[in-house]
Amino acid sequence: MNGAELLVSCLENEGVKIIFGIPGEENLVFLEALRKSSIRLILTRHEQAAGFMAAAHGRLTGKPGVCLSTLGPGATNFVTAVSYALLGGMPVVFITGQKPIKKSKQGRFQILNVVRMMEPLTKFTKQIVNAGTIPAIVRDIFRIAVNAKSGPVHIELPEDIAAEEIDSAPFQPHKLFYPVANPEAIQQAAELIQKAKYPLILFGAAANRHHICPVARELVHNTGLYFFTTQMGKGIVDEHSPRCLGTAALSDHDYIHCAIDRADVIINVGYDVVEKPPFFMNNGNMEVIHLHFSPADMDEVYFPQYEIIGDIGYSLLALRDALSNMKLEDNDFFHRVHMEINTHVFQEQGHDCFPNTPQRIVNDIRKTVADTSIVSLDNGMYKIWFARNFKATHPNSLLLDNALATMGAGFPAAIAAKLVHPDTQVVAVCGDGGFMMNSQELETAVRLDLHLVVIVLRDNGYGMIKWKQRGMDFSDFGLDFGNPDFIQYAESYGAKGYRIVKNGTFTALLSQCLNSPGVHLIEVPVDYSENEKVFLKELQNKTCLL
Repeated sequence: MNGAELLVSCLENEGVKIIFGIPGEENLVFLEALRKSSIRLILTRHEQAAGFMAAAHGRLTGKPGVCLSTLGPGATNFVTAVSYALLGGMPVVFITGQKPIKKSKQGRFQILNVVRMMEPLTKFTKQIVNAGTIPAIVRDIFRIAVNAKSGPVHIELPEDIAAEEIDSAPFQPHKLFYPVANPEAIQQAAELIQKAKYPLILFGAAANRHHICPVARELVHNTGLYFFTTQMGKGIVDEHSPRCLGTAALSDHDYIHCAIDRADVIINVGYDVVEKPPFFMNNGNMEVIHLHFSPADMDEVYFPQYEIIGDIGYSLLALRDALSNMKLEDNDFFHRVHMEINTHVFQEQGHDCFPNTPQRIVNDIRKTVADTSIVSLDNGMYKIWFARNFKATHPNSLLLDNALATMGAGFPAAIAAKLVHPDTQVVAVCGDGGFMMNSQELETAVRLDLHLVVIVLRDNGYGMIKWKQRGMDFSDFGLDFGNPDFIQYAESYGAKGYRIVKNGTFTALLSQCLNSPGVHLIEVPVDYSENEKVFLKELQNKTCLL
């Protein structure tokens, strides 16, 4: 076989079923090998979207997603998606093509040093210079992509190496077992928690894995500890739990921070400093236990005094056993905070006005979609409202990015989610700004005959930045734009388009779309005036219960 056929065989050997991307002429030998394989090529309309899809695929399956581009501009279009996977801890294999390296025929036309470009953005990057090394390289990058904090890896396949004849075979994959925590660290943490008067658990992004979540639920159930989550930790434990204090969608001054400020011990499970801080350690005297695959990256607001390093699932099991005799008294203060959060966050869901408030939109979506659904968010002001007001019931049921927090990722992630879970309801929620950054993937979704719903929240501007602009007393300037007719735009791709024009019609239309095949786009006008009312007035003037 040639090098390309060997690479495809190695990918099949690793269990790869789908590759997202846009091939170029430098990929044609690889493309032909792919045509004869069991792997499905999902042709996208932009390399960035392909990278987002592969990252979401890796996030949902725990196995590396794979995507493909040509050299030069195809590779540079990957950069944002690579960064998204790096900060978000999503396992992805990025494959880029290259001109022949043994004999050039076109000088330096389109040639960039892509490997060097990828070095600061990936866990590993390498140009393949000998087809005989492909089996070892592929086995290595798949291990690296999922080891410890998952992330992106990159290989470059030159044309002549792809065509090189080789007699070789893939390396056999094997299951990777993480090191386990030192028993002394577990015992030290257990003693600290047992002595605490106000212990809390925080669940972060790295704990949002299917094999970890059942153990996390057991720990909460068996000990009675109250918990809260980061934005990317939502759904690790069902947020309808009476021990759930919600999500730290803001870094300070929310109702949840009444409990955080009172806490004397916080167990940070899977928290990574790339997530926006859920609280500031220098605002209180709490002691923090860092429970993670890897040691903490410390900074001026995160400097845990204790660390439990090793497989998170094993550490939670060991901590559960070490706390088996713990008799946590029913914490009346945390219970009152829980009731306040239910009253002010989950019961006051906005007003019956039009355009709708973000709280009302979040509430309408939550009560309409199934508990088993996946809601994929883009980035914008509404993301804070979803993180704060949307109760997630299971792992990765609310897909959001609070690491790179890039616009344009929500809709491609929803496409990947539907491919991974074809029988699950999938809804993408995008602002008008973020949606237009990868809206061309409507054609991809229609071509793939997917059944999903895209909700576009229209405010004709970059709402998050406008809110910050007003909060800093700057003039309203430079952040407004126009939009296409979203109904005609959707229909031009073969999707169905709808527009909400009056109050009280959204839930019925959303339910209709969820139960009708095809790609549906719903334009929903949104009123963000609630930002100032809640975040700048209500929360700043609240008084924590005594």
